Amino acid sequence: MPIPFQDTRLPAFAAGMRIGLFGGSFDPPHLGHLAVSEVGIATLGLDQVWWLVSPQNPLKPDAPSSDLPRRIAAARALARHPRVRITGIEAALGTAFTAETLTQLRRRLVGVSLVWMMGADNLAGFHRWRGWKAIAATVPIAVFNRPGLALAALSSPAARALASVRIAAADARGLAAEPPPAWVFLPSPNIALSSTDLRRGPRVLKASP
Repeated sequence: MPIPFQDTRLPAFAAGMRIGLFGGSFDPPHLGHLAVSEVGIATLGLDQVWWLVSPQNPLKPDAPSSDLPRRIAAARALARHPRVRITGIEAALGTAFTAETLTQLRRRLVGVSLVWMMGADNLAGFHRWRGWKAIAATVPIAVFNRPGLALAALSSPAARALASVRIAAADARGLAAEPPPAWVFLPSPNIALSSTDLRRGPRVLKASP
């Protein structure tokens, strides 16, 4: 299926904005994605959160499905929040890795403060991402907790390597203005839900205390 132009263009932005970039397959999108976005907006002081719906996850060759327009449409149907934007910009940029995407976006988003958003499961394996050190040197990173993953995330090779530039959760609102590398670990929303689980079968949304 051809990808409509409106699905691969940049959302509207203005200089001075703080924008969170939330990348993933979104196959399918779920309430956990929305909860992370809402916490990011409130805690990090973001003007917008962009869901970067990836054409293909290099670390998950069996997912997502190749039907990018379907996943973008599903994300838009779920994320009915005035500050959340959905885009398949990576398909237009022709980038397959986050480091490449951020290099391209930094050239285009002049005057915008960016924050990369990821779950604790991503931090646990961040050292396996291509160019992970370049990613950390390009944008501040906000890590959102997931049930049972805090220890693995915070003891991971990447977390240990970046320990000296971690800021306190109480200072998270200033993360977007921090020169990278800088990152914060946020204890919420801590939701036990994932796209992988949903592809395997229905599951009830649960938030840990």
